[in-house]
Amino acid sequence: MGTINNFEDLDLWKMAREMVNLIYSDFAKCKDFTFRNQITGAGISIMNNISEGFCRRSDAEFRHFLNISKGSAGEVKNMYYIGEDQNYISPESAAERRTKCQKLLNSLGGFMKYLKPL
Repeated sequence: MGTINNFEDLDLWKMAREMVNLIYSDFAKCKDFTFRNQITGAGISIMNNISEGFCRRSDAEFRHFLNISKGSAGEVKNMYYIGEDQNYISPESAAERRTKCQKLLNSLGGFMKYLKPL
């Protein structure tokens, strides 16, 4: 793998950015402000922690922030179940978003393993 100098070049960050935009789009008209604030906050946390960890320039710190991102991605995935159960989003769209969250979770886990010292 080549050297990456900017967090914007990370596929993980790009996936997180896409997820945040989907969350905002999916729940823009949701009147349940507690729900909407929680899921948008968790989505933002995924993206922010990837960028913050990258900028620390230490693999150990980066892994720590990726772990936080992973927890937030799990939260978003769970929130899509709640959104579906409350009829804030169609079952089909919710399932698609959960699949995207799972891919992000898998990518975060894989990158954390890549950064682990031997």
